[in-house]
Amino acid sequence: MNLAAFLAYSIVVTFTPGPSNIVIFSTAQNHGYRKALEFVAGATVAFGLLLSLSAALNSYLFSIIPQVQTIMAIIGTTYMLYLAWKILHMDDGGKSDQSGGFMTGFTMQFINPKVVLFTLTVIGSFVIPAFSDPLDIALFVAILTFIGFCAYSSWVVLGTLFRRYLRPYQKQANIILSLTMIYCAWSISGLQNFI
Repeated sequence: MNLAAFLAYSIVVTFTPGPSNIVIFSTAQNHGYRKALEFVAGATVAFGLLLSLSAALNSYLFSIIPQVQTIMAIIGTTYMLYLAWKILHMDDGGKSDQSGGFMTGFTMQFINPKVVLFTLTVIGSFVIPAFSDPLDIALFVAILTFIGFCAYSSWVVLGTLFRRYLRPYQKQANIILSLTMIYCAWSISGLQNFI
């Protein structure tokens, strides 16, 4: 296995903005780091579970993805639009049931195409071809889960640091984050193929 390529791919994909990272940033910015850490906990558990499922069922999952891709895109797009609406309507004293909790983080990973495709490709392209021992594969699942946790946590830190600076512009920041989430929904919807 090309370890440098594996690490570069894993770090770039997990640290770059995506639906989960946008929600984490927005939650930290609007509700503080504790609420965002709840999301991170759920997202990390689901990320590890998806990696484990990918390692255990890699060839089967690759065969069914084309059949469920449209359904996953519809569900993922709908959920991301819902989260965009929640982000847009967040306020500084918001209720604890707004986006950003453990279950939101957990659920979002299973319908986030970026995460699902990453878990399939990183395991299928890097780990499975190089290792067959279940302990080796489990070690790489743990390493990838840790990388994901670090990526999600970095977005908590960013959201918390920018909280003070963005507070006077809270509504504008929420609009930008909401529009970014709508763009993510658009990019996974597949609608651009019909235009």
